[in-house]
Amino acid sequence: MSTFRLQLPTDPRWVNIVEKNIEEILTDHAWCEQKAASNAITIITINSEYPDLVSDMLALAKEEIEHFEMVHDIIKKRGLKLGRERKDDYVGELAQYMKRSNTGSRVSGFVERMLFSAMIEARSCERFKVLSENIQDEELSKFYWELMESEAGHYTTFITYARKYGQGIDVEKRWREWLDFEASIISNYGKSETIHG
Repeated sequence: MSTFRLQLPTDPRWVNIVEKNIEEILTDHAWCEQKAASNAITIITINSEYPDLVSDMLALAKEEIEHFEMVHDIIKKRGLKLGRERKDDYVGELAQYMKRSNTGSRVSGFVERMLFSAMIEARSCERFKVLSENIQDEELSKFYWELMESEAGHYTTFITYARKYGQGIDVEKRWREWLDFEASIISNYGKSETIHG
Protein backbone atom coordinates (compact mmCIF):
# COMPACT_ATOMS: atom_id res chain seq x y z
CA MET A 1 0.00 0.00 0.00
CA SER A 2 2.95 2.30 0.55
CA THR A 3 3.30 2.46 -3.25
CA PHE A 4 0.35 4.84 -3.23
CA ARG A 5 2.61 7.28 -1.38
CA LEU A 6 -0.33 8.85 0.44
CA GLN A 7 1.02 11.27 3.02
CA LEU A 8 -1.69 10.97 5.68
CA PRO A 9 -3.06 7.58 6.74
CA THR A 10 -6.71 7.23 7.75
CA ASP A 11 -7.26 7.15 11.51
CA PRO A 12 -8.63 3.65 12.31
CA ARG A 13 -11.17 5.32 14.64
CA TRP A 14 -13.03 6.32 11.46
CA VAL A 15 -14.24 2.69 11.39
CA ASN A 16 -16.05 3.26 14.71
CA ILE A 17 -18.13 5.94 12.97
CA VAL A 18 -18.78 3.63 10.01
CA GLU A 19 -19.96 0.77 12.22
CA LYS A 20 -22.73 2.92 13.68
CA ASN A 21 -24.36 3.21 10.25
CA ILE A 22 -23.63 0.27 7.93
CA GLU A 23 -26.51 1.19 5.60
CA GLU A 24 -24.95 4.60 5.00
CA ILE A 25 -21.41 3.33 4.26
CA LEU A 26 -22.76 0.64 1.91
CA THR A 27 -24.95 3.14 0.07
CA ASP A 28 -22.08 5.58 -0.29
CA HIS A 29 -19.73 2.81 -1.39
CA ALA A 30 -22.18 1.56 -4.04
CA TRP A 31 -22.38 5.04 -5.57
CA CYS A 32 -18.57 5.36 -5.49
CA GLU A 33 -18.37 2.25 -7.67
CA GLN A 34 -21.00 3.63 -10.05
CA LYS A 35 -19.12 6.93 -10.37
CA ALA A 36 -15.85 5.07 -11.01
CA ALA A 37 -17.53 3.18 -13.86
CA SER A 38 -18.92 6.45 -15.27
CA ASN A 39 -15.49 8.07 -15.04
CA ALA A 40 -13.95 5.21 -17.06
CA ILE A 41 -16.64 5.66 -19.75
CA THR A 42 -16.01 9.43 -19.83
CA ILE A 43 -12.31 8.76 -20.35
CA ILE A 44 -13.19 6.53 -23.33
CA THR A 45 -15.48 9.21 -24.77
CA ILE A 46 -12.81 11.90 -24.78
CA ASN A 47 -9.80 9.70 -25.66
CA SER A 48 -11.15 7.22 -28.19
CA GLU A 49 -8.00 7.44 -30.34
CA TYR A 50 -6.05 5.19 -27.94
CA PRO A 51 -7.22 1.57 -28.52
CA ASP A 52 -5.25 0.19 -25.55
CA LEU A 53 -6.75 2.80 -23.22
CA VAL A 54 -10.27 2.13 -24.54
CA SER A 55 -9.88 -1.63 -23.93
CA ASP A 56 -8.54 -1.14 -20.41
CA MET A 57 -11.21 1.43 -19.50
CA LEU A 58 -13.95 -0.89 -20.77
CA ALA A 59 -12.60 -3.67 -18.55
CA LEU A 60 -12.34 -1.26 -15.61
CA ALA A 61 -15.89 0.04 -16.10
CA LYS A 62 -17.23 -3.53 -16.14
CA GLU A 63 -15.33 -4.36 -12.97
CA GLU A 64 -16.63 -1.25 -11.18
CA ILE A 65 -20.21 -2.09 -12.16
CA GLU A 66 -19.68 -5.63 -10.85
CA HIS A 67 -18.48 -4.11 -7.58
CA PHE A 68 -21.61 -1.91 -7.51
CA GLU A 69 -23.66 -5.09 -7.91
CA MET A 70 -21.73 -6.87 -5.14
CA VAL A 71 -22.35 -3.98 -2.71
CA HIS A 72 -26.02 -3.85 -3.75
CA ASP A 73 -26.33 -7.61 -3.11
CA ILE A 74 -24.96 -7.14 0.43
CA ILE A 75 -27.44 -4.28 0.99
CA LYS A 76 -30.36 -6.46 -0.17
CA LYS A 77 -29.20 -9.54 1.78
CA ARG A 78 -29.12 -7.50 4.98
CA GLY A 79 -32.58 -6.07 4.43
CA LEU A 80 -31.15 -2.57 4.00
CA LYS A 81 -31.93 -0.04 1.27
CA LEU A 82 -29.72 1.58 -1.34
CA GLY A 83 -30.22 5.24 -0.58
CA ARG A 84 -29.97 8.13 -3.01
CA GLU A 85 -26.64 9.06 -4.54
CA ARG A 86 -24.48 11.03 -2.13
CA LYS A 87 -22.50 14.17 -2.88
CA ASP A 88 -18.78 13.42 -2.44
CA ASP A 89 -17.07 16.62 -1.22
CA TYR A 90 -13.63 14.99 -1.26
CA VAL A 91 -13.93 14.04 -4.95
CA GLY A 92 -15.41 17.50 -5.62
CA GLU A 93 -12.28 19.16 -4.22
CA LEU A 94 -10.06 16.89 -6.33
CA ALA A 95 -12.16 17.72 -9.43
CA GLN A 96 -11.69 21.43 -8.83
CA TYR A 97 -7.94 20.91 -8.49
CA MET A 98 -7.92 18.89 -11.72
CA LYS A 99 -9.64 21.75 -13.57
CA ARG A 100 -7.29 24.38 -12.11
CA SER A 101 -4.22 22.30 -12.99
CA ASN A 102 -5.12 21.80 -16.65
CA THR A 103 -2.97 24.19 -18.71
CA GLY A 104 -5.51 24.09 -21.54
CA SER A 105 -3.71 21.62 -23.78
CA ARG A 106 -5.27 18.27 -24.66
CA VAL A 107 -2.35 16.35 -23.21
CA SER A 108 -2.49 18.31 -19.94
CA GLY A 109 -6.22 17.58 -19.66
CA PHE A 110 -5.50 13.89 -20.22
CA VAL A 111 -2.75 13.68 -17.60
CA GLU A 112 -4.80 15.57 -15.01
CA ARG A 113 -7.82 13.26 -15.55
CA MET A 114 -5.57 10.21 -15.14
CA LEU A 115 -3.97 11.54 -11.94
CA PHE A 116 -7.38 12.60 -10.56
CA SER A 117 -8.61 9.04 -11.16
CA ALA A 118 -5.44 7.49 -9.67
CA MET A 119 -5.78 9.67 -6.56
CA ILE A 120 -9.37 8.53 -5.90
CA GLU A 121 -8.39 4.88 -6.40
CA ALA A 122 -5.38 5.24 -4.08
CA ARG A 123 -7.41 6.75 -1.23
CA SER A 124 -10.34 4.35 -1.75
CA CYS A 125 -7.95 1.39 -1.55
CA GLU A 126 -6.39 2.77 1.59
CA ARG A 127 -9.85 3.19 3.15
CA PHE A 128 -10.82 -0.38 2.14
CA LYS A 129 -7.67 -1.65 3.86
CA VAL A 130 -8.47 0.27 7.06
CA LEU A 131 -12.03 -1.09 6.96
CA SER A 132 -10.91 -4.67 6.35
CA GLU A 133 -8.46 -4.55 9.27
CA ASN A 134 -10.67 -2.79 11.81
CA ILE A 135 -14.35 -3.55 11.19
CA GLN A 136 -15.88 -6.10 13.58
CA ASP A 137 -18.24 -7.46 10.90
CA GLU A 138 -16.46 -10.57 9.51
CA GLU A 139 -18.30 -10.62 6.18
CA LEU A 140 -17.48 -6.96 5.50
CA SER A 141 -13.88 -7.39 6.67
CA LYS A 142 -13.33 -10.15 4.09
CA PHE A 143 -15.26 -8.25 1.40
CA TYR A 144 -13.20 -5.07 1.80
CA TRP A 145 -9.91 -6.99 1.82
CA GLU A 146 -10.77 -8.71 -1.48
CA LEU A 147 -11.99 -5.45 -2.98
CA MET A 148 -8.83 -3.64 -1.95
CA GLU A 149 -6.68 -6.20 -3.75
CA SER A 150 -8.75 -5.96 -6.90
CA GLU A 151 -8.96 -2.15 -6.93
CA ALA A 152 -5.23 -1.61 -6.31
CA GLY A 153 -4.54 -2.39 -9.96
CA HIS A 154 -6.74 0.48 -11.11
CA TYR A 155 -4.45 3.05 -9.54
CA THR A 156 -1.53 1.57 -11.48
CA THR A 157 -3.52 1.59 -14.73
CA PHE A 158 -4.23 5.33 -14.50
CA ILE A 159 -0.65 6.27 -13.57
CA THR A 160 0.72 4.08 -16.38
CA TYR A 161 -1.44 5.81 -19.01
CA ALA A 162 -0.52 9.25 -17.69
CA ARG A 163 3.14 8.33 -18.25
CA LYS A 164 2.50 6.68 -21.62
CA TYR A 165 0.55 9.50 -23.29
CA GLY A 166 1.65 12.50 -21.23
CA GLN A 167 4.29 13.64 -23.73
CA GLY A 168 6.14 16.73 -22.58
CA ILE A 169 4.71 16.60 -19.05
CA ASP A 170 6.72 15.60 -15.98
CA VAL A 171 4.14 13.13 -14.67
CA GLU A 172 6.21 12.23 -11.60
CA LYS A 173 6.35 15.89 -10.60
CA ARG A 174 2.62 16.30 -11.17
CA TRP A 175 1.87 13.18 -9.11
CA ARG A 176 3.94 14.56 -6.22
CA GLU A 177 1.92 17.79 -6.47
CA TRP A 178 -1.31 15.79 -6.46
CA LEU A 179 -0.13 13.96 -3.33
CA ASP A 180 0.66 17.29 -1.66
CA PHE A 181 -2.75 18.69 -2.55
CA GLU A 182 -4.53 15.56 -1.31
CA ALA A 183 -2.63 15.75 1.97
CA SER A 184 -3.79 19.35 2.39
CA ILE A 185 -7.49 18.40 2.19
CA ILE A 186 -7.77 14.85 3.57
CA SER A 187 -7.34 16.01 7.17
CA ASN A 188 -10.82 17.58 6.84
CA TYR A 189 -12.29 14.14 6.18
CA GLY A 190 -12.54 10.82 8.04
CA LYS A 191 -15.34 12.08 10.28
CA SER A 192 -18.43 10.58 8.61
CA GLU A 193 -19.72 7.19 7.56
CA THR A 194 -18.80 7.53 3.88
CA ILE A 195 -15.87 6.06 1.94
CA HIS A 196 -14.11 9.41 1.58
CA GLY A 197 -15.96 11.30 4.32
